[in-house]
Amino acid sequence: MHDLNFNRHRRLRTSNAMRELVRENHITTSDLIYPLFVVEGEQVRTEVSSMPGVFQVSLDYLDQEISELEQLGIRSVLLFGIPKEKDEEGTQAYCETGIVQQSLKQIKANFPSMVTIADTCLCEYTSHGHCGLIHADGHVDNDKSLPLHVQTAISQAKAGADIIAPSSMMDGFVAAIRKGLDEAGFQQTPIMSYAVKYASAFYGPFRDAAESAPQFGDRKQYQMDPANRREAFREAASDVEQGADFLIVKPSLAYMDIIRDVKERHDLPMVAYNVSGEYSMVKAAAQNGWIDEKAIVLETLTAMKRAGADLIITYHAKDVANWIQQS
Repeated sequence: MHDLNFNRHRRLRTSNAMRELVRENHITTSDLIYPLFVVEGEQVRTEVSSMPGVFQVSLDYLDQEISELEQLGIRSVLLFGIPKEKDEEGTQAYCETGIVQQSLKQIKANFPSMVTIADTCLCEYTSHGHCGLIHADGHVDNDKSLPLHVQTAISQAKAGADIIAPSSMMDGFVAAIRKGLDEAGFQQTPIMSYAVKYASAFYGPFRDAAESAPQFGDRKQYQMDPANRREAFREAASDVEQGADFLIVKPSLAYMDIIRDVKERHDLPMVAYNVSGEYSMVKAAAQNGWIDEKAIVLETLTAMKRAGADLIITYHAKDVANWIQQS
């Protein structure tokens, strides 16, 4: 055998220390963005039935949540609001005393170093559950919806949002919001665009958490067809041209190819959204004893980094941070 000429790749796998030495991708707490669902009311800390370990919390529990995240080394949160009252125009999305606006003010007052990212959409606030105004023919009116998204973004920036994250997939939403923020004096506020967002079946548990399921139809008219790859390039390129500062690909687990494709075409920070359905499947399997939850989660998130993600929005963030601290 000694006269054979071949590479001995296994030399770099001989021990855990050796494997760590040559490891190409790592998960750190700085990579993680934790989604938070804030509801109106008091003394509310309700676990989402389809998302074990994820809670809807009222403002009086918000400091407790943010303090826990800081202690774990998680530095960024993505805020979703759940109002008591909804209407056809989603007015609570851009109300100065809306639940997200109150949350932003509270976090920035008590935890100024926490990076606050405001999800900028109307679906949680509209009575019909869609991401914009409804046209007479029953479709979402793209152009008439844009001014409401701009109003929402400006109100969130005024309340203290460090980053605006528009998620409606309306054509031109980045251009409209960038112009609105600039004119309102928020030239330094970046936009984390949901640039590539598919009409995915993986969003079901989120709609339980955010109470945002469409009351009729679906969102396929404005979110992307999961079968399409090249369309993602056009969507991302448009948002880059319009002034996006970050690009989100959502979902992530079944869309690793899209993360890689978009990353290779654009040098902006890439964000993978590890969505609710991906989270819930792992939790359910772990609770049944079918998988090693820690190993599966760390492998999955590392794969997202390997695919090109710089940051990961994930409901697993607290667990991952705990595992990192214990290692």
